[in-house]
Amino acid sequence: MQTVKPYLIPMLFWLCVPQLALSAPFAYVPNEQSGTISILDVATDQVVHTLKAGEKPRGVAASPLANGRVYVTDGTSGKLLAFDTTLRTLVGTAELGKSPEGASVSPDGTLVAAAVEESNSIVLLDGNTLERLAEIAVKGENPEHVVFSPDMKWLYVSAENTNKVDIIDLAARQQVDSVEVGERPRGIGFLPDSSRAYVACEVASMVYVIDVASHEVVTPIKAGTFSNGVTVSPDGKRVFISNGKDASVSVIDTTSNAVIAEIPVGKRPWNMAIEPTGKKLYVANGRSDSVTVIDVETLKPAGEIAVGVRPWGVAIQ
Repeated sequence: MQTVKPYLIPMLFWLCVPQLALSAPFAYVPNEQSGTISILDVATDQVVHTLKAGEKPRGVAASPLANGRVYVTDGTSGKLLAFDTTLRTLVGTAELGKSPEGASVSPDGTLVAAAVEESNSIVLLDGNTLERLAEIAVKGENPEHVVFSPDMKWLYVSAENTNKVDIIDLAARQQVDSVEVGERPRGIGFLPDSSRAYVACEVASMVYVIDVASHEVVTPIKAGTFSNGVTVSPDGKRVFISNGKDASVSVIDTTSNAVIAEIPVGKRPWNMAIEPTGKKLYVANGRSDSVTVIDVETLKPAGEIAVGVRPWGVAIQ
């Protein structure tokens, strides 16, 4: 029998595991109806791998750490699924509760938060061990999105059935305030310096700019019809809003808080992510079963990538 020389073992390991993440970044797209995650190579804008991800994968969040983890909520099992992005395998699960939706990872990669609709709460977990650290009750009904502020002082929570954004003090691990916005708040995005948060309200078709220091709305902005997803550019100069009914993405200049462009995308655009250089934006189109790639410099569509059925959002690592 032929033996393998010891110095060849590491090389053989890397060759035998299919589609390893040998370069970065990649975009991770949970497909709610397919029960899968489509992995897109950001360099080529092609699907390079598909992962099984429970029965109803929804919220997705990627660790900011290189070769870290991607976390996905499964609406059917009520669990958080943790995937190793190098081996592209499921490495852990954690119980969340009935009907979890949005998820977020802290800027330092140590914490994961998930919104749980049925219990009207936010579950906070250790990003490494998946140990449950706290379950924080919120006043809003059916919380959908939960987002860490970049300075890790706050968690902002949007709830479908309440026209408010609940504010959680992360250190105290309890809700300390709420801010009234428009009907059916959805996506939330912070500026990199944590000074302002942008909240899209679907039925109101408006975006509300919240001053984080005062917890007050300072500017309402008219967006497209059924505005929902929010993504902020790495330099904080632009905010992108997906408009579900208009099949478009609105671009807001954060200096003037004015809409400067409307970009056509696929049907029912939902949640989005921008890659680290800030040059390309990836938009999940829930009714087109695709992801639209937007060239951020020209503010025009640069391509459309077929994924699974009912993509919910995008996370990039």
